Amino acid sequence: MTIKKLQIEYDAINSRNTFTNGDTINGRIILEVSKETNVQSLLFIAKGKARVCWSEHHGDNQTHVYWSDEKYYSVKHHMIRQDESEVIGKGRHVFPFSFQIPDRKMPSSFHSSVGRIVHKLKVELKQSMKLTKKAKTHFMFVSKADMDTPGLMVPQHESKDKTLAFSSGNVSMDVYTKKMGYKLGETLYVTIKINNASSRTVKPKFELYEKKSFFAQGHRKVETHTILKEKADAVEAHSGKATVTKMITIPRELPSSILNCSILKLEYGLKVYLDIKCATDPKVKLPVVILPEDSSREPDEGQPLPPGGVGFEAFGNPNPQSWGTTSQVMSPPPPYEASTMYPSFPSDSKTAL
Repeated sequence: MTIKKLQIEYDAINSRNTFTNGDTINGRIILEVSKETNVQSLLFIAKGKARVCWSEHHGDNQTHVYWSDEKYYSVKHHMIRQDESEVIGKGRHVFPFSFQIPDRKMPSSFHSSVGRIVHKLKVELKQSMKLTKKAKTHFMFVSKADMDTPGLMVPQHESKDKTLAFSSGNVSMDVYTKKMGYKLGETLYVTIKINNASSRTVKPKFELYEKKSFFAQGHRKVETHTILKEKADAVEAHSGKATVTKMITIPRELPSSILNCSILKLEYGLKVYLDIKCATDPKVKLPVVILPEDSSREPDEGQPLPPGGVGFEAFGNPNPQSWGTTSQVMSPPPPYEASTMYPSFPSDSKTAL
């Protein structure tokens, strides 16, 4: 086998190995050959896109597949052009590159069984009379916080009244939060003003949940999942007015809200309800927006940044190549196949997004 290795890798710029709008990714394409080899072209590709795909059953033995794509950028650069084919000597060769992520609003990386948002780097090597060889790696893109989101720092309020059956009286509640937008690890303060004029004890309960919505061909698929549950002390029957305050810490491992993608949304909400025995629980829902962390350029002190360990080696032009981020025409949608979405990814010459 002439091509022993084809690999693309990049350097981290922070301890979390994440990138954001306008960041520059420096990396290298590594090509190792077992003998002198003629290469027709070596193409670097950077892509950002979203895709959703799911199937639904309608009637007897009828299944419909719904899918949609959204594309953010496609940048291509020839390391070796097809009209400038080169003979590569035996051994290991390194082609440095430098790519700037477009500095515009784009959604963060995301993965689920129904939809995903992928930002990736790819290399394609062509030889005469042989199949094109490919390698790729994903990078974790975290969008900058959009502080222009309407109502982000505005206090939230919702109320609910409930008349209980069998002349058991009335229960009402007003729910307040200080704002809608929160950072990971921040405390969400919830205040409930309860008026229990009923003959039942009520138990305030809280749920932080996520809602994933996928859109394609005029259809929508929604998935909800409870992240955490909390409860407060019960408010006794006929106790009148009471105020309950709860502090909920936003888990640090949650992905940030995705509100800037037309085919995929990741939203969060706070559900507050009163657990009442032998009655339908009155409940209110308030929106919660989880803001992304700052993509700090400073590494942890004394900690080397991944992947590291590989320096630039000269091949042709010893300086990293740089180019703009103008979108180009893209090919038709590729197959929807499984992929992982974590900061470090092995190259894969077979699968494609």
